[in-house]
Amino acid sequence: MSVEPFPAHVEIRPDVRLHVRRWGRPDGRTPFLLVHGLASNARMWDGCAAHLAGTHGRYAVAVDLRGHGQSDRPDDGYDFTTVTDDLLALMSAEGLDSSRHGAPVVAGQSWGGNVVIELAWRAGEQLAGAVAVDGGVIELADRFPRWEDCARQLAPPDLLGMRASRLEATMRAAHSDWPASGITGAMANFEVLGDGTIRPWLSRERHMLVLRALWEHRPSRRFAEISRPVMLVPADSGAVSWTADKHSAIAGAAASAGGPMRVEWFSPADHDLHAQHPERLADLLAGACDEGFFNR
Repeated sequence: MSVEPFPAHVEIRPDVRLHVRRWGRPDGRTPFLLVHGLASNARMWDGCAAHLAGTHGRYAVAVDLRGHGQSDRPDDGYDFTTVTDDLLALMSAEGLDSSRHGAPVVAGQSWGGNVVIELAWRAGEQLAGAVAVDGGVIELADRFPRWEDCARQLAPPDLLGMRASRLEATMRAAHSDWPASGITGAMANFEVLGDGTIRPWLSRERHMLVLRALWEHRPSRRFAEISRPVMLVPADSGAVSWTADKHSAIAGAAASAGGPMRVEWFSPADHDLHAQHPERLADLLAGACDEGFFNR
């Protein structure tokens, strides 16, 4: 069954509104809050959220975090404390709590995975559980001990001025197995200007603020103090070194976990596996709810 999203802007503080996309209707069962990665946007979750709502009857809300997509773009507040405060304020405004629609499973991809682990550590009693999709265990300082090296290697490419048609063709060629929702979601990372060229919604300056916060983040120090269920959904892209690092980080997280933990590898899979395999991921998330994993 096809389910169309309901977009809206939600004021979470006097100077910040976050853009959300809602699918389905709350029905008392565990809802989902979906969080994107760095320089991404809520629409990367379109395929997964539509399947959660249309096939599994689950209420789902995807959010553009500050500086991203259609949300407001303050010049500061890109640290983990402020970003997770934003999510807590959004949960309250959206009724994603036990008194209204029920505490949500919060799923985040990449940087968003680290964000939801931080959220579970800070306010786990307000969540049904956390899901980190090819994220949640990212510790960039292990690979780049010096911030300057990380900044140089992982700074965003300069795509300003590229024609949108060229970018879309490049994406389709690089991701020929992605469904249409994935390509549309990836294109939504950019504003299409009047002359047909693109501009990233997230500015380079704000991108680097997020990257610095991610470089400083140490999720390995959080897992022992998280009592709510955590699911890790890593991707094996075939990059041997990165995959080995993920295996090591996940083993460490599992060994120190203070609550239930489940690991579900997608292999082979792209980093954006939520865009590449949206229905499979939705089935996994809804199935875990149905099995009671997030009710512990």
